[in-house]
Amino acid sequence: MNHYKRGMTAVEIMVVIAVLGVLLMIVIPQFSNIRENQVLKSTVADVLSSIDKARAETLSSLNSSQYGVYFQSDKIVIFKGTSYSALDTTNNEITSITAPANISNISLLNSGSNVYFNRLTGAPNTTGTVTISSTHYSKIVTIYATGVVSSN
Repeated sequence: MNHYKRGMTAVEIMVVIAVLGVLLMIVIPQFSNIRENQVLKSTVADVLSSIDKARAETLSSLNSSQYGVYFQSDKIVIFKGTSYSALDTTNNEITSITAPANISNISLLNSGSNVYFNRLTGAPNTTGTVTISSTHYSKIVTIYATGVVSSN
């Protein structure tokens, strides 16, 4: 009479653990890439939103002033007036950029790191691009002469 014991052997448990380990090694890096891509998309949306908000506030003559956007590697600042001052914190609205995304390149014609808008037309004082990058991805935000912005 054969009496088989019910249960799992050590070999079966090792095989299951090995298969789970291989699956985790494949899946976990993909989750990291998905998160990185989402952070990049969120940062691009923040840049576009900040530029649109500064333009809208300028066109509506909020507080009878012009508004602009200052770009730094780790933050975006909407400022009041035609020049950015880090010391004037009362008129600055700061949006921090979440790592691993950052602003890696600012190519604005004759303007350095900021853009402001004309009160009558909403046209920017400069045109150009702002590149937002993460470890594996990058996107370019373009500021056109009409004040319209887009990203690739």
